[in-house]
Amino acid sequence: MVSENTPPDEGQKKDESVKPADGAKKKDEKKVVELSEEDLQIKENLELLVERTADKKAGVAKLAMETMRSEIKSATSSMTSVPKPLKFLRPHLAKLKETFASLKEGDNKKLLADIISLLTMTDAPVEDVMPESLKYRLVGSGEDIGTWGHEYVRNLAAEVGTEYHRRSDLAAKDGKDAEVEDLMSLVRDIVPFHMKHNAEPEAVDLLIEVENLSLLPEHVNETNYGRTCLYLFSCSNYLPEPEDSEVLKVAHEVFMKVGKFTDAMRVAMKLGLQETMEQTFVATTDKQEKRQLCHMLARHGHPLRLDEGPCEITDEDELEELQNIMSNSNLSGNYLTLARDLDVMEAKTPEDIYKTHLMEGRAPAGAAVDSARANLAATFVNAFVNAGFGQDKLLTVPEGDGAAAEGEGAAAGAGSNVSWIFKNKDHGKMSAAASLGSILMWDVEDGLPRVDNYLYSMEHQVVAGGLLAVGLINVNVRNDCDPAYGLLYESVNKENASVRIGAIMGLGLAYAGCQKEEVQELLVPIITDDSTPLDVAAFAALSLGLVFVGTCHEECVQAIVQALMLRPEKDLEDPFAHFLCLGLGLLFLQRQAEVEATLEVAKTLCPRISEFLQVTLEVCAYTGSGNVLKVQAMLARCGEHPDIEADETTNEGGEGGDGEGEAREWLADPQSIAALGVALIASGEELGCDMAVRAYDHLIQYGDAAVRKAAPVGLALLHISNPTLNVTDVLGRLSHDSNEEVAQAATFALGIVGAGTNNARLATQLRQLSSYYYKDPSLIFLVRVAQGLVHLGKGLLTLSPSHSDRSLHSNVAWAGLMTVAFSMLDMKHTILGKHHYMLYYLFVAAQPRMLMTVDEEGKPLPISVRVGQAVDVVGQAGKPKTITGFQTHTTPVLLSTGDRAELATGKFIPLTPVLEGVVILKPNPDWIEEDEAP
Repeated sequence: MVSENTPPDEGQKKDESVKPADGAKKKDEKKVVELSEEDLQIKENLELLVERTADKKAGVAKLAMETMRSEIKSATSSMTSVPKPLKFLRPHLAKLKETFASLKEGDNKKLLADIISLLTMTDAPVEDVMPESLKYRLVGSGEDIGTWGHEYVRNLAAEVGTEYHRRSDLAAKDGKDAEVEDLMSLVRDIVPFHMKHNAEPEAVDLLIEVENLSLLPEHVNETNYGRTCLYLFSCSNYLPEPEDSEVLKVAHEVFMKVGKFTDAMRVAMKLGLQETMEQTFVATTDKQEKRQLCHMLARHGHPLRLDEGPCEITDEDELEELQNIMSNSNLSGNYLTLARDLDVMEAKTPEDIYKTHLMEGRAPAGAAVDSARANLAATFVNAFVNAGFGQDKLLTVPEGDGAAAEGEGAAAGAGSNVSWIFKNKDHGKMSAAASLGSILMWDVEDGLPRVDNYLYSMEHQVVAGGLLAVGLINVNVRNDCDPAYGLLYESVNKENASVRIGAIMGLGLAYAGCQKEEVQELLVPIITDDSTPLDVAAFAALSLGLVFVGTCHEECVQAIVQALMLRPEKDLEDPFAHFLCLGLGLLFLQRQAEVEATLEVAKTLCPRISEFLQVTLEVCAYTGSGNVLKVQAMLARCGEHPDIEADETTNEGGEGGDGEGEAREWLADPQSIAALGVALIASGEELGCDMAVRAYDHLIQYGDAAVRKAAPVGLALLHISNPTLNVTDVLGRLSHDSNEEVAQAATFALGIVGAGTNNARLATQLRQLSSYYYKDPSLIFLVRVAQGLVHLGKGLLTLSPSHSDRSLHSNVAWAGLMTVAFSMLDMKHTILGKHHYMLYYLFVAAQPRMLMTVDEEGKPLPISVRVGQAVDVVGQAGKPKTITGFQTHTTPVLLSTGDRAELATGKFIPLTPVLEGVVILKPNPDWIEEDEAP
């Protein structure tokens, strides 16, 4: 660089006269930059201005500074080059700082501070020192923050965040509060600038950094609320608690401010706070919008009380209409409308699903498979495939008749189904009778009379099945008359254990997520009574977990903890003790830190159950949270190798004296749940899911037996009703595993991954499995069940708990899926034993995967929609396309996992931006119909 005192011409002559050796020539050529005359002129002028800033006359110095400022501002720069004035001033930075130090307080000093603040923008940060650019900005003139452009503001925002954390750390060491008011005044300038210039994500990031997100709502308006809240909503997945909920509360406040109540309700449901939901509902004045909110709450499984409390509706007609929607009373009708539209009303037989004629070589039907087990499999396949259709070819159609007439439903139910029920053995009759409930699912008025006959049977198993069917008919549907409770409550305390389990499980299914106090009053005494058989107590705990899911209900928590404390240790060796733990866990589902007190109690229990309960509680509390630290803790637990040898001698032998097996089982059980927990905790967001899949690859290769058998279940929970190629391949490999438990879990997992998708590749894969395992009664049974699940509701249902563009997860659906996942970890005692009816817990999660558009009267309104793969547009500028590779259909339409729909024309306006489930449309007043061709 030419020294300041040397005239520029002489400097250049010197440079030219020194001729380097050939080798160094090229290097030196790069160093010596030939300046054009114009640039040279700018350089000289700026150097002169730098000299003048130190002038003793304040007026001269001020003029020099202002000229320098205008030079910098007027300099145009391309994206690839630095503005010339900055380039030429940078070497004089030290001199400018000296001048600044020598100036007296006043306008000149502030002006110079502004210039230095801009020039130091490129300084590397120094640890434990305030960033230079920020330091000079704070002592500067405080002019409009946008004067120096976007890059300067962005740099300043980053430095504010760094400085805020530095001060907070220093203050924390001294035990004081950090002094940050000067930074906050700067933040109040930066945020409006970002919000005005389409940089909403940067404004949000800055406010999160300085822990002051409450400043955001005042700067949000009709034009920028969409991008701001989308970013806030997405951020919440990656923030630790309690910041995640703080961010969502701000998003809720913003939506309320701009009057977008359907979006506000979506945020309230993600928060899971009853008061916030009620507040949103009450704030809505539009009648149609209230109806749309009811549709959303019904889908999420979180109904509000409209007849009393804060959301009370005084208008009788409106109350009835809204309660009808909120109670899901129209679910059956909407589902059948979809079925008729897609022309899939005709009932299917199990053989239509097995397609044995397509299998080459070995026939699966042979002496090796006992027919009772085959009939039981057919019962479940029939229940899954014809779920909710109200008719099938095994139970509801009398012989010699093609279809049951509507009017003689009960008679049709009585004549034919008995013959099929008695083709099943003992406990099989319970599942067979209950399967009628799944076929009549959601149809409370017509369904209950058709099941009524079973309740008066002489066979205990049939009565138990009938009671369970009552629960299945009422699953996710509320009814004013409360028929389920009336039919079930007396049987809860009968003598026969099967009847009791049928009634208790029926109550759990019928009132899942309803928080019905009468159920708690009925079931708590059963759990606390020591004389109750453990399996009955376990089902009672599961039912309480389902009914009060995610509420931390005090009486229920105390009852289950008391049962686990007071039961003799011999009882806790029973596999069903694990379901007592799960029942307790479900009460804390997605409640995160609120589980801490109960976790401490769990540590005091006997070792046989303590560890298992702790892991279960933690997994349930953090389900869907995406909490990375918890996932790491679970993976660490999976990597442990329990010392089984040491316990062999002390163990009492368990069943049949199999000491080593029993010891291995109970010591390794917590590991199975931890392996499952990786999937459940990571399931909240996509990145976590992808990482968890990679983690499972390692667990499958290197994990112990207990971890390996849980891996297929975990993979299935990450891809419910979403048969991606990589997962079905991994599960396909595991279904041929040498370890029988792993093969069984993987086979059933294939069904859950493909549930309700009619995936042809998966159906072929399962057919091949059925011919491979034709001699193994247990595995062929699971293959059949998986085949039934793939064709769940003839492809119209999904088991996925996520909805609203996969941003919300229904905890009621999670509760049902987790119960089945736990039973998959011990199939010998549950699904493959006498408790196969636990498969019916899946129906808690079953929902039609449809988009149905209705008009303001609530009548179906067929309209063109585009359905395509959803595109993530968080933080993108402008109005990017939200779907790709779309096809245009007329509603009602089916939506697969990862699909998103949007209206093809602007003729109607949807009341909710997320087109899923039932969407109310209102006519667009600005829509002008194009003139039709004559």
